[in-house]
Amino acid sequence: MESNQEHNENQGTEILCEEHSHKKKERTPKELRDLVNRLSRIEGQVRGIKGMVEKDAYCIDILVQVAAVNAALNSFSRVLLSDHIKTCVTQDILDGKEETVDELVETIRKLMK
Repeated sequence: MESNQEHNENQGTEILCEEHSHKKKERTPKELRDLVNRLSRIEGQVRGIKGMVEKDAYCIDILVQVAAVNAALNSFSRVLLSDHIKTCVTQDILDGKEETVDELVETIRKLMK
């Protein structure tokens, strides 16, 4: 049996976990730019934390920065979820795909852990 990596190399497709959807969402250039900018800022914050650890920064100072990253990721999730509800979920319901509501409920449950 061929592995996902071999399948990926042979087929030129992306590796997808069985838990993850193959659905895609086209975003406006502004939506894409805003999301990528948020992620870039978060990435910079994480690199900063790594630098703090490498420079033996005080634990509390690092933890404060970790809390800031967590808050930024939560904010990113809220923006993405809001957009998802306003676009994907609304359209699926209008199209009669009510299973999307179950998917949304399960996603919110995971986010609220």
